[in-house]
Amino acid sequence: MFGAVPKTIWNKLNPSDENNLCDWALRSLLIEDGNRLILVDNGIGDKQSTKFLSYYYLHGDDSLNSSLAKHGFNRDDITDVLLTHLHFDHCGGSIIRKGEDLVPAFKNATYWSNERHWKWATEPNEREKPSFLKENILPIRESGQLKMVDGSSPEENDKKMPAVIRHVSTTIPHLSLRFVYGHTDAMMLPQIIYKENTIVFVSDLFPSTAHIPVSYIASYDVFPLTALNEKKLFLNEAIDKDYILFFQHDPVIECCNLKLTERGIRMKDSFSLKDIG
Repeated sequence: MFGAVPKTIWNKLNPSDENNLCDWALRSLLIEDGNRLILVDNGIGDKQSTKFLSYYYLHGDDSLNSSLAKHGFNRDDITDVLLTHLHFDHCGGSIIRKGEDLVPAFKNATYWSNERHWKWATEPNEREKPSFLKENILPIRESGQLKMVDGSSPEENDKKMPAVIRHVSTTIPHLSLRFVYGHTDAMMLPQIIYKENTIVFVSDLFPSTAHIPVSYIASYDVFPLTALNEKKLFLNEAIDKDYILFFQHDPVIECCNLKLTERGIRMKDSFSLKDIG
């Protein structure tokens, strides 16, 4: 999770256990906007084999169903499932087993990806292949519930995984998308206007608050130098415009804002969404 940063340093930020494993969250985001109920990512799911799931030592009492129920919703209420990218820990809950069949977990929802990332995930390179599981991905298209976001392709002269953050609007009034290319090709970061604040779902560009320093690049990132430059670009914009960062994998902290220090841009205050007034 921390790439070239020595364990003697990162272990102070997110201590590992005797198996050299750290705790991480699988945090999704539910957005209610008029008659739209949008779910951003949906975790690993539970259809994989016991052996597969045992590698990740899943623990805790939360589930997607129970979390939705806390807010008075269930899976059938979801109108849109926005997938930041198609690694199994972000999209595994998209599909469930019903007998011998693999079917959408959200039967009334439109699933959103983008053509560039879809191609990347369905024709995977050898390094990422274990993260792109066909049973999580192909049944979405086969269901007829998949739609693609426009705007995932950089300019013609900029196809070498650009260190550029591209920004496109969506049909959802208070939500836009930022495209980044370092962690995996054409990952989408939802940006939401909420109570006059701009909240960015930072997905795997910043898995946790410990990854705010630009050199803390996960080994999962396929293009680490691109990811590093994207982090710089985003952090400068975020501090200038006072963005709130929403973290998907931080085991403790849900949101934070930023401050400029002598060591660079760092976390200022940590809080949860319910604290945003």
